[in-house]
Amino acid sequence: MVNQDILSQYKKRVQKLHRHLAIDQKKVAIVNSEEKTLAPDFWNDPKAAEIHVKELNQLKAWVKDYEDIVQGIDDLEVLFDFYKEDNSLEEELNEQHEMLKTNLEEIEFKNMLSEEGDNLSAVLQITAGAGGTESCDWAQMLMRMYVMYAEKKDFKIKELNYQDGDVAGIKTVTLEIDGEFAFGWLKGENGVHRLVRISPFDSNAKRHTSFASVYVYPLADDSIEIAINPSDITWETMRASGAGGQNVNKVETAVRLRHHPTGIIIENSETRSQLDNKTKAMQLLKSQLYEIELKKQQAMRAEIEASKMKIEWGSQIRNYVMHPYKLVKDVRTGEETGNVDAVMNGQIDPFLKSYLMATGQKEESSDL
Repeated sequence: MVNQDILSQYKKRVQKLHRHLAIDQKKVAIVNSEEKTLAPDFWNDPKAAEIHVKELNQLKAWVKDYEDIVQGIDDLEVLFDFYKEDNSLEEELNEQHEMLKTNLEEIEFKNMLSEEGDNLSAVLQITAGAGGTESCDWAQMLMRMYVMYAEKKDFKIKELNYQDGDVAGIKTVTLEIDGEFAFGWLKGENGVHRLVRISPFDSNAKRHTSFASVYVYPLADDSIEIAINPSDITWETMRASGAGGQNVNKVETAVRLRHHPTGIIIENSETRSQLDNKTKAMQLLKSQLYEIELKKQQAMRAEIEASKMKIEWGSQIRNYVMHPYKLVKDVRTGEETGNVDAVMNGQIDPFLKSYLMATGQKEESSDL
C-alpha cells in the first residue's frame, strides 16, 4: 500500500537516476545535436546523417523515459493526497503505484545496459548438444522460448539459418533479434542450457537429460567499422536445408563463410538470393569480430574460441527441470521459479534481470 515513506523512496531513486543518466548533460547534447540537423549540408552524407539521427533519438528516449517517471511520481503523490480524503480511490491508487513501480524498475535495469554494444540488436544461435533427437527437440523448445520473449518485447525476429534435426527438432538455428538493447538484455544467455524431463520419444517413459548451447552476440550496424582482409576468408555454397520454397535442396543459395584467423564459421540461408545471403554472412562475421574486440576492451574474456564451453555436464548456466518436480534455476545467480510453463512461454525477464543485477554489483564492488 502506498504511504509517505514509499513516495520518499521513489524520489530518492529518481534523484539517483538523474545523476547516473546525466540527464542535464543529455539535454544539452540534444540541443546541440538538433542544431546540427538543421545545417544545409546535413544530409549530404546520408549514412552519417542516419547514424547522427539514431543517436539523437536514443538521447531523447532516455530523457523522455526519465521525465515520464518524474511525472508518474507527481501523479501518484496527488492521487495519494486525494485518497487520504476519499478511500474509494484505493484501486486507482494501487494501479498507478504498480505502473510507476514497473516503469521505474524498467529504466533502472535499462541503465545497467551501458556497456558498449548493449544498445544493439542481437544475433542468437542455438545448437543442440550430444543426445540426438532429445537435444534437437530441446533446442527447438529454446528457440520457441526466445521467439516468444522477443515478441513480448516487440522485437523483430528474422531466421538467418535453420537446420532440421534428423527425426525432430533442430540441430541449429540462428535468429536475428532486432530491437534497441536486444543484445544488452540477452547477453547473459550465453552458455549451456540443461533440460531434465520424461522423454516423449522414449516408449519406456524414462527420464532424460538434454543439453543445448546458446550463443548471443551484438549485430554490428553501420556505425561500426570492421576491416576484413579478403584473403582471410573463403566461401562455400550449399543447398538450403530448412523449410522454404521450391528451390530448397535444388539450388545452392545457402552460404558458408570461414574466417581463418579466428576459425569463425558463418552459415546463412535466410533468402533465395545467394548474393543477399553472402551480404548478411559478412555482416554476421563483422558482428562476431566486433564482439571479440568488445570483450578484449572490457577484459571479460579473451578470444571467442576460449569462451566456448563443451555441451555436457558441469558447464550449464541454467537448469530446466520438468520431472520429478518443476523448477527452472540459474546456477550463476540462484534465480529460480517453479512456473516452468511461463518460462518456456518466454517469461524470462526475472533471469535476465538477476544476471544484470549480479554483474552490475560485481562491477560496483570492483570499483570500491
